[in-house]
Amino acid sequence: MAAKVTWLRTAAPRTLRSSADAFLDTIGSANTRRAYGIAIVKTVDELDGRPDGLVGTSRALDSVTDAEVGAALETLWGNAAVNTWNARRAAVGKWLSWCAEQGWTTPSIPASAGRSTPPDSDTPVRSRTAIDRLIARREIHVREKTLWRMLYETCARAEELLQLNIEDLDLAGRTAAVKSKGAKPRTRRRGATHHEHVLENVYWDAGTARLLPRLIRDRTRGPVFVTHRRPGPGKYLADRDVCPDTGLARLSYDQARDLLDTATTLDGPGTGWDLHELRHSGLTHLGESGASLLELMAKSRHRKAENLRRYFKPSPQTMRELTSLLGPGAERRR
Repeated sequence: MAAKVTWLRTAAPRTLRSSADAFLDTIGSANTRRAYGIAIVKTVDELDGRPDGLVGTSRALDSVTDAEVGAALETLWGNAAVNTWNARRAAVGKWLSWCAEQGWTTPSIPASAGRSTPPDSDTPVRSRTAIDRLIARREIHVREKTLWRMLYETCARAEELLQLNIEDLDLAGRTAAVKSKGAKPRTRRRGATHHEHVLENVYWDAGTARLLPRLIRDRTRGPVFVTHRRPGPGKYLADRDVCPDTGLARLSYDQARDLLDTATTLDGPGTGWDLHELRHSGLTHLGESGASLLELMAKSRHRKAENLRRYFKPSPQTMRELTSLLGPGAERRR
C-alpha cells in the first residue's frame, strides 16, 4: 500500500514591510502614526536597500541584525539634530519592541546607536512685564488674552489647554483636568476617548480667573477655545471638537501659534513669540521666586528633573543677586 504524503503549510516569513505596517495600524492617533511612519518607513527602505522608496520584495524580519539597524539609523539621521535623532530612534525602537512582543524574531537597536543627551532649550524667557503688556493690549481679542495668560499661569503645554472643554473646568477651584503628553489610557481597547485617559490637573490664578468667564459667557459645553468661523462643509470634526451651541470648531495649535506670532512679530512672520515661551517663562519665574525643584516638577508635570532643568533659565539679574551672596559683607546684607 502506497504511503500518503501530506504537505504541511508553513506561514510566510514576517517581513520588514509587513511588520511595520502591522505596527503602524495599532496607533490610534493620526499625528503619532504620521510621525512614527516617517522614521519606520525610511528605516525599512534603508534596510531593504531601497532608499528611493521603490516597491519591491522586503527582507525577512529575522534576517536583519542589530548592527544593520544601527547602521541604517546612522546613515539616515547620524548628522541630524539631537532631538531629531532621539525621536527617530525612539520610533524605530517602539516598532522593534512591539514585534518582539508578538513573538517574532526581531533585531534591536544596538548600544552604539544609543540615545543622545539633548542640549539645553534655546527657547527665550519673556519677562513678567513683557507678558503683562502683551495681554493688556486693547486690540488683542479676549480669546488670545485668556489662552496666553492661562499658558503662563498653568505652565501647561499649549496642546493640553487647547484640548480643554468647558465641562473640564472647575472655575471655583481654578483648576482643570487635562490630557497630558503621553497620557495612558485607562482601557486596553483601541481608540480610547479623551476622558478614558489618565488626566492631570493644572492650576491658574487671578489673571486667568478674570478672563475665563468673559471668554465662555453663557456657553456651558464644548471647546473652551474656538475659532471665529464655522468649519467648511467638507471638513470632518469629532463631536467633542465642535461647540454644540454655536457650531464653531476648536482652535487648532497652528492657528493659536500664528495668532501669537502675528501679535509679537517685529521682522515679519515667524519672528514673533512661540507658545512654548509662555510655559517656560512661567517655570523660570517660579524658580526665581524660590520654588523648589519638586514643586516645579509638580507644576510642569515633568517626569525627570533633567528635562525640567533644560527650560529653567534664571535671568542675569537673578544670577547677579545670587552671586552677591558670596561677596564681601554678604552676611550683613542678609
